[in-house]
Amino acid sequence: FRLPAKEGTLPNKADNRVVVSGIGCLSPLGLDMTTTWDNLTAGKSGIDYITLFDAEAEGLETRFAGEVTGFDPTDHIGRKEARRMDRFAQLSVAASLQAVERSGLQINSSNEDQIGVIVGSGIGGLTTLFNQTRVLIESGPDKVSPFLVPMMISDMAAAQVSITLGIKGLNLCITSACSSSSDAIGVAYELIKRGDAQAAITGGSEAIINPLGIASFGALKALSTRNDAPQLASRPFDVDRDGFVIGEGACILVLESLAHAQQRGANILAEIVAYGASGDAFHITQPAGDGDGAARAMQLALSKAGLTPSDVDYINAHGTSTNINDKVETTAIKSVFGEHSYRIPISSTKSMTGHLIGAAGSVEAAVCIMAIQSGVIPPTLNLDNPDSECDLDYVPNLARQVDVTTAVSNTFGFGGHNSVLIFRKFS
Repeated sequence: FRLPAKEGTLPNKADNRVVVSGIGCLSPLGLDMTTTWDNLTAGKSGIDYITLFDAEAEGLETRFAGEVTGFDPTDHIGRKEARRMDRFAQLSVAASLQAVERSGLQINSSNEDQIGVIVGSGIGGLTTLFNQTRVLIESGPDKVSPFLVPMMISDMAAAQVSITLGIKGLNLCITSACSSSSDAIGVAYELIKRGDAQAAITGGSEAIINPLGIASFGALKALSTRNDAPQLASRPFDVDRDGFVIGEGACILVLESLAHAQQRGANILAEIVAYGASGDAFHITQPAGDGDGAARAMQLALSKAGLTPSDVDYINAHGTSTNINDKVETTAIKSVFGEHSYRIPISSTKSMTGHLIGAAGSVEAAVCIMAIQSGVIPPTLNLDNPDSECDLDYVPNLARQVDVTTAVSNTFGFGGHNSVLIFRKFS
């Protein structure tokens, strides 16, 4: 498909360079990207006991998570509109407004159909579904909200962003489990690269901290149960890890063709140079033990970007703090980067944010961009006793100053999804 050109707009052109001009972020570490980044580099944990509901009264084995605290949707959205959005859509709209404001991108009748909205969510409005299921059981079908479906379905993060910002180009939700927002960014990148849009609002949003969300992942034995010390619970690559920590939030990037960004004098934060994706074809929740799928996605991204392993200065790992994932990712990195894998600083910021499920990849893409901008790599918190099978440089506990030109963001998901993005310093 190809968007119709308007008079005065840039012509379609294959192989456009694609740059990032804005970031909006609401995370367990802050209500904007600056606060989130400052807390990440300070090694601060955003994980604590759940306040959104009474986890102990619900009988849950895990009673902590990474919540977005202090968020008031009416700071960004009208009260009536906010009541008709699940929390994941509210967070998505708020992050998108931030990103567009910081980019300085003006959206109006001259370009509204030349901009895309591609926002990923792995699960969507689970809190609304859970609450309305209780209404059905306790009060009957006549009491179920007519807004259940338009609040619950995963595409509402993208749809509400499109409606709020008045964007009329391609409007799309990507759902690929924990890879959702990385895939969304990758699809947006390729949309612009092939000349089918001037810009895109893209990333991901997730908000599943409710009894059903916690119970369902707990039933998989995927969650940490370290209730006595929540801030120590997410410990990727550490021998004492016992599972991941659910987080929530949204992170949105503004992508533009280089020509469009330069034409309007945008502040370019970084260039996105590749997107690689693969499937394990192995298991619904476990990665392939040899890391083949993850390795193929990394290798594909490097090949598309025309890079060698030695060109990479930083990897933001998927690093979930689960026994299998951390070993498999380590194996995959070694298979792609060889001896250079021991020289690349690698960190898992999930140690501080928790795992934002469908929004994880977009937050971690933003981390890569900020590392390029600042020359600082955030640490892997709680890495006190490294697993002998995870023997790479995971930047334990303290941030590190490194001149980062090229950064890789790894995201892997249930169902065997593997998604890799590569960002470079713009020059």
